[in-house]
Amino acid sequence: MDPTMIALFGVLGMFALIALHVPIGVSMALVGVAGFASIAGWGPAIQLLASEPAATMANLDLAVVPLFMLMGSLAAIGGLAKDIFATAEALVGHRPGGLAATTIVASAGFGAVCGSSVATTATFGRVALPEMIDRGYGKGISAGTVAAGGTLGIIVPPSSIMILYGVLTEESVLKLFTAAIVPAILSVSLYLVAIAIVARRNPDAMPGSVRLPLRDRLRAIGRSWGAITLAVIVLGGIYSGVFTVNEAAAVGVVFALLFALGRGTLNRDTFVAVLSEASVATVMIYVIVFGAMIFSYFVSLSGVSAEIMGIINGLGLPPLGVIFLLVLMYLVLGAFFDEVAAVVVTLPFVLPIVQSLGYDPIWWGILNVALIGVGMLTPPIGINVMLLNSMRADIPLAAIYRGILTFFLADCLRIAVLVLFPQVTLWLPSVM
Repeated sequence: MDPTMIALFGVLGMFALIALHVPIGVSMALVGVAGFASIAGWGPAIQLLASEPAATMANLDLAVVPLFMLMGSLAAIGGLAKDIFATAEALVGHRPGGLAATTIVASAGFGAVCGSSVATTATFGRVALPEMIDRGYGKGISAGTVAAGGTLGIIVPPSSIMILYGVLTEESVLKLFTAAIVPAILSVSLYLVAIAIVARRNPDAMPGSVRLPLRDRLRAIGRSWGAITLAVIVLGGIYSGVFTVNEAAAVGVVFALLFALGRGTLNRDTFVAVLSEASVATVMIYVIVFGAMIFSYFVSLSGVSAEIMGIINGLGLPPLGVIFLLVLMYLVLGAFFDEVAAVVVTLPFVLPIVQSLGYDPIWWGILNVALIGVGMLTPPIGINVMLLNSMRADIPLAAIYRGILTFFLADCLRIAVLVLFPQVTLWLPSVM
């Protein structure tokens, strides 16, 4: 059979396995091995199945994933999310829409020590959502704010999905982190503008809290010394060159551990829970990487990427037109797949197309992460929305989706800026 047809049947088979709830990494590995064997024989395919997991386990860049996962879990146990929220509320909570703005700022801050969208959403679903509802905010806009803030967990470095992208594409994780800084600031700024617009139009729906005296606000900042110190140690160490990414993650784990111990929130049960949570997330990512690597070899051997590029060239679209088609594709995929799956399933096909158009893979990686974040808010299966609905069954899905509408429009503007002005992403890496 023609290798391109084998690849087509392989992709269909992979989606069928995923639909049957076979784990994504396992689905990709099974299809990759079977497809590779169909083209090159079972001997090389079995050898590939043995060598790729070993190579992945030995990859030092990927070793940072369990460290950041553990750091995020320890930070949550240590109460850093509550500290960040309290500080943000003291600074901006008195303005109309202030508690929603507080949630966005605090989510971005927690993302700097967590690296996960789902974890950020779950954390502030417990910390911020009850506060907003108790202060008179509508349930829908409150949940929508938390869901939107959760997406900042993957665009604010350090981000587990950026690490995964860097490993799969052999791009520098440090460059990805650096490139994400300006888009992350843009994301937070646009969300705050969206909140200000809604609050100005309907201040009763998003009331502000009492303005604290300057002394109390300074004290609130002091209460967040742990989160601030952890972010400075990890991110400051990385960008200053004092630590490698791996070393910064390891130091961050030690500091988060000491902080949790000092607060007395870490006992035998919570420590086991932290290790379990970090281990489960790490194993899931490693299995996905195993499968993605094997699947990528199969796709490369089949030559299907060249066929796709030929079809795209035949459409006569300008490079920007192709990028906008890919943007639409990711918005749809992000609504159905989780953040990791949407990247790894499509990367073997999409990245060669993007590079053939002359675009920088670092730029595409940051845009890719931003697109996946938007997809986590959009129906029918926005992951963050579903998570909040499971946590608060009293808030209907329709109300949450109405609550994220303003943030979705802000996201569309952000995506347009990143697509039309790649230097927004690439400027900072070029000067550092």
